[in-house]
Parts: sequence; structure tokens; C-alpha cells
Amino acid sequence: MAISDPTAPIERLSFFDGQRLFAADLAGIDDYNRQMRWLHNQSLHQPGVGKGFAVAGALGDRQVSVGAGYALDSLGREIVLTRTVTIPIPPVASEADGESVFFDLTVSYPDDSELEETETRQGICLPLGAVRLREEPSFCWVRLERDEAGNLQPVDPRLAADVKAALRLVLARAEVLQCKLKQPVSTAERLGVRPVSQPYIACGQEVVQWQAASPASLASGVASPILPFRLTAVVDTSAAAFATIPCYTARIAGERLLTVDGTSEQVLVEPVIDLGGATATSFVLTAALVAAPPLAGLTIDSFGGIAGFNGWKVAWLGVE
Repeated sequence: MAISDPTAPIERLSFFDGQRLFAADLAGIDDYNRQMRWLHNQSLHQPGVGKGFAVAGALGDRQVSVGAGYALDSLGREIVLTRTVTIPIPPVASEADGESVFFDLTVSYPDDSELEETETRQGICLPLGAVRLREEPSFCWVRLERDEAGNLQPVDPRLAADVKAALRLVLARAEVLQCKLKQPVSTAERLGVRPVSQPYIACGQEVVQWQAASPASLASGVASPILPFRLTAVVDTSAAAFATIPCYTARIAGERLLTVDGTSEQVLVEPVIDLGGATATSFVLTAALVAAPPLAGLTIDSFGGIAGFNGWKVAWLGVE
């Protein structure tokens, strides 16, 4: 029975007097309780470090020490270390250009095949079998490289997928040069099972693809301060990695004094913005435009079409 399988029914083992028991029956009790406990962890906690797992490594060290600790992965599995362990620094001199190499030290729940047998017993008319397994977490150095945006990302796509899915938890980041630490390890990259009580705030400035919205119904040839078109754009906020939909605020940054095509006339154009369609990764900004002085006959073509507003960027702030 596997609670992790949503299509499988939940079955509790039951026994009766005189029943012949097999190893699978007794193992099933442990599996049921373990899976229910994992489901509890997965439902009420986010993956991360709950306690301990302190990582120490100073400038020039060739190894780091990891203290005892408790953590949960995204499946709710408990990752427990009961003693301090020492882990060697990856034996890497440098990148091809001579620069430092970056690694993330990760920890994960051990596969059953990795567990050490600490006690075995002889079966009755059957071969020797393990009755106790030592459960210790698996540590792995994940090599990083910079992407096009300059952010450090795992080189191995399989390890990258495990880190993104929180099956491997990042404990610390190391900068390695000539097979030793170029600076003390950083633990800023680790997550905790208890979300921070303070609000999460992120901001950014995006170059967006503007589109002209349906024109407003204004009388033709009338000098009105409200221009007969609106601008709209989808603003990408995925870099902030919000877990839920935040409260967004935004403004448009850019030159407001625009020249009317074919003339020397300049108009001050001020956007009045409205936000909608908010998700954890984006929102839709719509801007009505007010011109001063009001001129008759202004259209989007009066400013060179959409290209006339390409210099306008969206500066946004999200509070989660």
C-alpha cells in the first residue's frame, strides 16, 4: 500500500487469532504508518531543514563538516543525521578560464539499496536475512554553472530536476579553487520547513511587449485629454519564485514627453494603470493614456505606433 499513489486505496492491515504471519505482513504495518506520517509531513510542512545540519568550512579548507540535523523533502520523508560527518571538497582545480568552480552541497533521503545492514539473523530453514538497517542521508556535491542571465544553475539536468523538486535539499554553497575553499561556505541558499513569519517581498523591472487595446469610443476630431487607445502587456514575475499570488503594485518607467510624428509638437503623455489577471508568475497591466495639452485627432500612429512606446518599462513590486 502506498499513500503516495493517489489511485491506490488506503488499506489497514488486520489480524486474527491463529493467522499465519509472513514478513510482508509485519513490514506492511511499518509501511502503512510510515506512509501516513509522510503524508502528514507533506501536507503541513514545506520541504527544507527543520533543525541542525549546520555546515562549517573556512577559507582554505579541503573539507566541510555537517552537524546532526533533521529535514523533510517534498515527499514528506524525514532526512535524519545523528552525528557530525566530514565531507571532502570536490577535487577540482578551476573552470576552463581559470575562475572558481561553484558547488551546492545537497542532502537527500537514502534509497533502500544504500542502507547498511547492522544486524542479520539466520532464518528457520531459510537463508540469512537483515533485520536492522542503518538509515543515514545521502550527500552529493552538485556542480553549478552560470546561465545566460548570470545565475548559477546545476550542470547535470537530473540533479537539477531533483533540486527543483526538493528531493535533494541544498545545505550550503561552496566556491572552490585549487581543490580548496576560496571563501567560507554560504548557507543562504537553504530552505526551512517552517516558512518565515515576515512577508516575502520581491521587485523587478521588465521590458514588456506592449499591445494596443481596443480604442475607446470618443468623438472623432474632438480635442480630448484621453487618448483613444490603451496599452496592455503581460508582466513576467516568475524570477521572484512566489509560492502564492502576491499583492502587486506597478508603475511605468520611461520618457513621458513624446513628439507627434510629422510635427514639432510635443505632448506630455501620462499612463493611468490598472492591474489584473494576477498569478504567482505574472500579471496583466493596462494603461489608459492622458495627454497634455489635449490635441484633436491623436491616434497610436501619431506616436509611431506601438514602437513609440518601446522605451516604456514596467517596474513592479510583489508582497507575499
